[in-house]
Amino acid sequence: MEAMKISTSNSGSSGSGSEGGSEDKEGVFEYFGWVYHLGVNSIGHEYCHLRFLFLRGKYAEMYKRDPHEYPGIKPIRKGVVGHTLMVEELGRRKVAHGDLYALRFYNRLDETKKGEIACATAGEVRKWMEAFDQAKQQAEYELSRGGTSRLKLTVENELNLGHQPRVKRYAHGLRKLIRIGQGPESLIRQASDLGSNIRSDGYLEAHGGDAIEAHKWKCVCAVNGIRIFEDVAHTKIGKTILLKSVGIVEASSDTVFEVVLSLDQRRRYEWDVLTGDLELVDSLNGHYDVVYGTYDPKYLTRWNSKKDYVFSRQWFRDQDGTYVILQFPSIHKKRPPRSGYRRTKINPSSWEIRALTTSPGSNVPRCIVTLMLEIHSRGRCNWKKHHSVFEKTIPYASLSQVAGLREYFVANPAMAFDSQTTVMQSKVSSSSSANSEFEDSKISEEFFDAIAADNSLEEEDSDDDDDLDISKEVGALRLKNIAWVARMSVMRHSAGTASDELDAHISPIKIDASLFHGSVRQGKDETDTNCWNSPSGQGFMIRGKTYLTDNSKVKGGDPLLKLLAVDWFKTDNSIDRVALHPKCVVQSKEGKALPFILVINLQVPARPNYSLVLYYGADRPVKKGSLLSRFVDGNDMFRDSRFKLIPSIVEGYWMVKRAVGTKACLLGKAVTCRYLRQDNFLEIDVDIGSSSVARSIISLVLGYVTSIVVDLAILIEAKEEDELPEYILGTVRLNRLKVDAAVPFEA
Repeated sequence: MEAMKISTSNSGSSGSGSEGGSEDKEGVFEYFGWVYHLGVNSIGHEYCHLRFLFLRGKYAEMYKRDPHEYPGIKPIRKGVVGHTLMVEELGRRKVAHGDLYALRFYNRLDETKKGEIACATAGEVRKWMEAFDQAKQQAEYELSRGGTSRLKLTVENELNLGHQPRVKRYAHGLRKLIRIGQGPESLIRQASDLGSNIRSDGYLEAHGGDAIEAHKWKCVCAVNGIRIFEDVAHTKIGKTILLKSVGIVEASSDTVFEVVLSLDQRRRYEWDVLTGDLELVDSLNGHYDVVYGTYDPKYLTRWNSKKDYVFSRQWFRDQDGTYVILQFPSIHKKRPPRSGYRRTKINPSSWEIRALTTSPGSNVPRCIVTLMLEIHSRGRCNWKKHHSVFEKTIPYASLSQVAGLREYFVANPAMAFDSQTTVMQSKVSSSSSANSEFEDSKISEEFFDAIAADNSLEEEDSDDDDDLDISKEVGALRLKNIAWVARMSVMRHSAGTASDELDAHISPIKIDASLFHGSVRQGKDETDTNCWNSPSGQGFMIRGKTYLTDNSKVKGGDPLLKLLAVDWFKTDNSIDRVALHPKCVVQSKEGKALPFILVINLQVPARPNYSLVLYYGADRPVKKGSLLSRFVDGNDMFRDSRFKLIPSIVEGYWMVKRAVGTKACLLGKAVTCRYLRQDNFLEIDVDIGSSSVARSIISLVLGYVTSIVVDLAILIEAKEEDELPEYILGTVRLNRLKVDAAVPFEA
């Protein structure tokens, strides 16, 4: 996904409501559309209401009607999208006999402030997440503005989508009875009108990964509009080989994802040559399910027996918008071997669906679809020497699914513009009345811990009425095109190169890593196991000096900070503030003598919970005014927008590699991060369990952790020209870490 182009413009209205008598007034970015509000009321009943959600700048409002059609209608919910608001994607959920995609909102500082909404498609969820990210960016923009009109934000002003009991419940119930029959009969299940032409700033822009992979793909066949590749780098390693088929599909990535994930037999019969007969067995969470399938492969093998199989599907969306679906052979007690069928196993495989830019002169969306497949090496002779024989095998039929998708969308061109897949529309409020409420005073080059507050939340009129049948046909909303007109004003300081981050006027001290001891030992060589090392940054791609103009990336250099020690803890509950423990590396005599220590506490959800704690030391104090200084001493919102991690599975099962990926991740946007700044250290507690997607991926990784070698790079994302090129703060290599080697954490 390319970076969103944020432009500046003026509304053209003088606006008497603006402060200081300014003739030009900056517009407010707006998003709006229909969503489903999910929740449980005070008597335990679940509700699913169709609501109109409106984002204006950093403010969110929820209505029962479209305020464009009913001017003067009051919102039933409203609040500020503050920097403490977290948005988590929950995946698919069965609601009233229909599948919806859910989003959870919660305040990381106040667990009582939480709620859920749902959308018809995964594409809508993605665009609402981008919309809320834009709202948080608007809050960041306004934090950089000064003036006497700015008010501090209190917790009561922040958005709360949870159930709110009312004092005048019975009186409101009477009003509800009086109003029966006066509701909007035209409201049906409609898709949000959020769009694909606006993207969230801060997401990874490059299509490729940010870590250098060892795969070496060679195109060995081109047929039916697709290319089939073999991983020749690992052909002679192990008992399996990897194949993949790649094709361009003329449809949006959201639509293709929905088609691949759908179990509708009529639809799958039009493109799926192998797994057309599928049945849902179990849904473990919004991103994981188990599926049962049957097929009669008379045209594939010489055996006439029918076959059945069970496999699990795990899906997620990368921060760059790429959809990934992992498919594993599985077993399930609800589907024992069936009479008349021979139970078989499908090949482990993965789908990757990534959006492409639209062709010049065409408005048809496109995406590149990749299906990767693992086959046994003994079948390689069929692939190399007997291609006609291989064409009648199940692996070839699997690879041909990409060709089936291509032809399916060619035969159904209207599917490329599926009405359920949203198109982002937005609007700029240029009138003085609309803008004056959200305007602060002139720009100031500093950040604050509080942002301007909206009026207090009004009591919701009713949240138990207007229940709608979500099985109704989806309609489309017609909204006006708008443009982004408020450019983020970011502070400019001299930073960017690693040499500028530490104070050059102070002589560096010598750091002896042997004086620091963690529960995990440092490895002796590459063959050592259950240990750590600190590799160079050559295996990672980071933003180069000209990244803002040509998106170029360069290999990373040596880390700025030295890895001192690694701890691997286990505990019943997640642990924060590790650096304050008296036996911690930070509190040791040697630790207190260091100018600065960065502590990364990766909290791994499992039974029991684990914490991987990394300690990085600097040989000189942090330079005042540098990017690192602004990160270390800045506010949490700034840290969340810049704290980045790049993963790379150096050795391990290919499905784990694909699940983890090689793309940079802004951890502050993906999971909850808590920061502790004291004395000579900054601790970052990364709650991996705060994201259902991250929990799903980490559970897969833990199953293979003793056989994988993983590299991690930690850095601060550079967003301005004077911050480039990026540099790597620290790296770590975890070599086949043993889960049972974790030591209990002594509170």
